[in-house]
Formats: sequence, structure tokens, C-alpha cells
Amino acid sequence: MVRCHRVKTTALKNIWVRRAIVLLVGISIWLVPVPWDLSRESWQLFTIFFTSIMAIIFNVLPIFLSALTALILSVLTNTLPVEKAFSGFSESFMMLILAAFLVSKAVIKSGLGHRIALLLIRKFGRSTLRLAYCIAATDVLIGPAIPSNTARSGILYPIINALGLDTDSRPDDDTRKRTGSYLMMCGIASLTVSSALWLTAMAANPIGAEIASSYGVEINFLNWLLAGSLPCTIAFVTLPYLLYRIFPPELRYTPEAPQRAREGLVQMGPLSRKEWITAGVFVGMVALWALAGRLHLNLAIVALMGLAVLMITGVYRLENLRKEGGDALETFIWFSILYVMSSALNEMGFMSTLGTQISGLLSDLNWTWTYLFLTLLYVVIHYLFVSQTAHLLALYAVFLAVGIQTGVPALLMAFMLSFATNYFSAITPQASSGNVLFVSSGYLEPRDVYRNGAIITLINMIIFLLATPWILWVSKLTLS
Repeated sequence: MVRCHRVKTTALKNIWVRRAIVLLVGISIWLVPVPWDLSRESWQLFTIFFTSIMAIIFNVLPIFLSALTALILSVLTNTLPVEKAFSGFSESFMMLILAAFLVSKAVIKSGLGHRIALLLIRKFGRSTLRLAYCIAATDVLIGPAIPSNTARSGILYPIINALGLDTDSRPDDDTRKRTGSYLMMCGIASLTVSSALWLTAMAANPIGAEIASSYGVEINFLNWLLAGSLPCTIAFVTLPYLLYRIFPPELRYTPEAPQRAREGLVQMGPLSRKEWITAGVFVGMVALWALAGRLHLNLAIVALMGLAVLMITGVYRLENLRKEGGDALETFIWFSILYVMSSALNEMGFMSTLGTQISGLLSDLNWTWTYLFLTLLYVVIHYLFVSQTAHLLALYAVFLAVGIQTGVPALLMAFMLSFATNYFSAITPQASSGNVLFVSSGYLEPRDVYRNGAIITLINMIIFLLATPWILWVSKLTLS
């Protein structure tokens, strides 16, 4: 008992020391004279945002409490007006995340998630690594039809969650690392590959292509696919195995699992009424998401329609929502807050000023070094963003222009910045709205994502930079 008390006391002291250090860093940045031509409000907001991220990285505060504290400070210091501070809660993609989270719970509740997990285990379940590749392959195959990595995470998440549960890995307890933590991290990693492979797999991709066209660069579905095919194939093969080594599941080999899955499927019998309804809603949502552009449908409305049908038919009841909706609401709040702060930094000109200042330092280098540094800086700066699209809109044109001015081949620079906009989505828990479901699953802690996400991003960047000769060849082929 005495030893246990000492351990708890030491841990308590350590967390207060970390809190004091993070607070001291935040105060120091706050008091620094405002650099460049930034406004005082933008520098204060950067300080609050940066300090909140530091608090999450060093496990000083939970991500929800860190975001909430940052919002309160932003309003109390008059850094953000109240209406701006709360504007993130009205964004449609926030409702997409919330609705997709609840639909995923209905998939589990109905038994359909359990059945899909057993089918996958029956076919691929001899090892956790094979299941990871199955998840990644599913994401890549549906990528061109689903123009939102957030929507695809809503498809992958219930499957991965069911796989974790059916391999006796439970969120928020000592068994979470049995399989669930690894598979959830693989879900985050797979989105970096699928989004970079297909022009239509992420909303920001066509926007980048449109910006590039104003510099005389033509990016279309075919040359994008050709340029991304080699690095994405290498990343597809590398990432699940890399995570298998650096973030290994405790349960690696399950030779008996396929037979157990067969027996489980026999016990389940034919599809129940709830499973049929859930399957129909799920397929319908996927189809509508795929056709959303042609039918002019909002992705969040599609998810809300699916949730409404599941509740009307009794698959997912109001009492289930009241009992299980707390984690969904928590996710909705912290991500909305961080998104607002990142967006406000961009609107205040902080991001573009930072990008311009950094890019100006590279203007005297030869094009090869400029190309490498611009790519690295474009990726690292994403620590300050909570939206891939916002990042692209703020910095893509700035970095592309500097690259072209210093002699970097225009199509090469345009491709590399576009690919980076996708593969850096794993760098933080909030780096992409597609991460949110996985992070909030209970299988992952924010520090797991910061550590492994940084490694995934670094490996992706190395793979894509090493593929430069290939992308240059595709560029020449396109121009000819």
C-alpha cells in the first residue's frame, strides 16, 4: 500500500511539473514581441493554440479539456469574438463526423459489424497483419468512389471496431492493445495512401488541381493516378508492416481464429431483420456518398438520413443514443474547437505570412534544395492545421509559386504538394477529420497518434521524395 501511494504521488508530481513547463512556454511565447506584420490577436491565438497542442502531446491534459480551455482563453482574452469561437459547431462536416460515429454504433448494435468481422477473420484471420492489409485494401478500392476521407473513415471504423471486439480486444481497458489499437492506427495510415492515390478520394485534391491550372499546370485523373501509383503502392505495402514493428499488436498469430469464425457464423444463422436494414442503409449511404457530386447532395445530410432510418426502424433507439452518445459528443466538441482556432489563424493571415516568410528564405537555393525544403516545411506546418483543405487553400499557391520561381519543374512541385496534403493527414489526431473516429474509439490515446503519426508521415514523405524521378517521368510524359 505504501509503495502504491508513493507511485501515485510521484505521478501526480510529474504531471504538475509538465503542466508548469507547458504553461511557462505558453506565457513566454505570449510575451514575445509580435513578429513580421502579424496582428496581436493572431499571435495570441497562435500562442493559445500551440500551448493546447503541447498540453496534448505531453499528456498534460486530455484532448477534450485542452481544447475547451483553449476556447475559454480565446474568448476571455478577446482574441476571438464569441460568434467566431462557436462557429465550428455549425460546420456540416462536423455533423458528418457525429452522424457517422452514431451510425457505426448502430452497425455494431445490430450484429452486422460482428458478422462482417467474422467473415473477414474467416478469410484473413490467421494473423493481425493480414487483417491490417485487408483494411487498407478495402480503403484503396473504395477510394475513387468516395470523395471524402471522413466518409470513408465512417465506413472503415465500424468494421475495425468489430474486428477488435471479436479478437477480445476492448477499448479503454488493458486489452486495447491486443489488436484494436494497432488496427485503428492502420485505419488512419491507410487513409493517407488511398487519398493520395486517387484524385477523387479527397475533397482538397481537385481544388489543388484547379490552383495548379492557374500556373499552367494540367492535373487530371489519369496523370494523377499514374504519378501516385508507384509511391502509393510502396506506402501501401510498407505502412501496415511498419506499424506492426513500431506499434505491434499483442496478439499477432491466430491460426485457430478462422475456424472459430466459421463456428460463430453458424451460430449467428441467417441475417436478422436488423442486420438487413443496417446493411441496406450502409450500402445506400456508400452509394449516395459516391454520387454526392452528381446529385448535389451534402455528405452530412446523407449520414443523417442513414441515422434517421436506423432510428425510425428501431435498429438504433433513442435510449441507445442517450446511453452511448457521450463519446460522440465529446469528439464533436473538441474537434470543432480545434478546427475553429486553426481556421481563425488562417483567416487572420498567420499561416500565409508564416509560409511567405519561410519560402522567402529559400529563394537563393537551387531548385533541388528548394523542392526538398518546401516539401518538408509544407508537411511540418500541418501541426498548426486541423483541416487538409484549409492548409491547401492557405499555402499551396504560395509554395507552388516559390518552387516555380526557383526553377522546380512546375508539375513536379504541384504533384508533390498535392500528395503531401494527403499523406500528412496522420501527423496529429486532429490533422484530418478522417482521424477523429479512430482517435475517439477508446483504442488509441492522442499520444499514440502523435508518435506513430509522425513516423507514418516521415516514411510517407521519404517514399514520395524518393519517387521524384518517377513523378518527373510522368510529368514529361504528360507534357509530351
